[in-house]
Amino acid sequence: MSLEPNATPPPSTVPPAAPRSDADAWARPIARLRVDAAAAGSLPATVEGRRLAGPLQGFGQMWQKTFRVRLAGAGPEVTPQSVIAAWKQHFPEFWPSGNTFYAPLAGIRPGEVGLLSVKTAGPVRLHTGVMVTYADDESFTLMTPEGHMLAGWITFSAFRDHDGVVVAQSQALERTSDPLFELGYALRIGHRANNRFWEQTLEAVARHHGVDARCETTVLCVDRRRQWRYAGNVRHSVAFRSALHAATTPLRWLRRSR
Repeated sequence: MSLEPNATPPPSTVPPAAPRSDADAWARPIARLRVDAAAAGSLPATVEGRRLAGPLQGFGQMWQKTFRVRLAGAGPEVTPQSVIAAWKQHFPEFWPSGNTFYAPLAGIRPGEVGLLSVKTAGPVRLHTGVMVTYADDESFTLMTPEGHMLAGWITFSAFRDHDGVVVAQSQALERTSDPLFELGYALRIGHRANNRFWEQTLEAVARHHGVDARCETTVLCVDRRRQWRYAGNVRHSVAFRSALHAATTPLRWLRRSR
């Protein structure tokens, strides 16, 4: 169809695009966590029925930790979106050897709960979990429940730096949840183990994209105070339930053999 000069074009039949919103990327508020029995793994009892616990509900000093790798040399197909898509899909595989993440059946999506089992310096493995509180194409955030070693959240993201290089990053805001875990942090044992865990994870993400890169780590103490009103968090500590689980392992073996 042609138009005469200065004629008014016909109205468009295409409806205007809806305003972009990230509302769907946020998990809905919940009172207590529920674990999908079909996808449980690990020890669901350390997470089932627990509340989420952020840094404001923790005991120890508050820390902001940033772990970052530059994917310099990665191909043009590597974008922030592709890095996050791969990170979500292979999240358990990027963890250091000896640690296990039981991903929810629906994957890394808002509101989903995953369980995890991590090794410690001693004989006891710690069993706990996390909830996905936010997830979109360029980032996702996990938050800890009561009893977890840390009270806080960690955000995994990807972006281009000022040179146009894609950067993969994890950034945590956290406190230890109770006095027992704070003691480990005060002795630097917990700090070193936690930092190395995420450094190895970021380096594994880089290797997945064909890049051999060292992780850059920045640690900042945001609040040096300890919140003694939350010392009672120790009653929820996964350390106790995990130790009990380890101690009763022989009994479970006997029951299965009958």
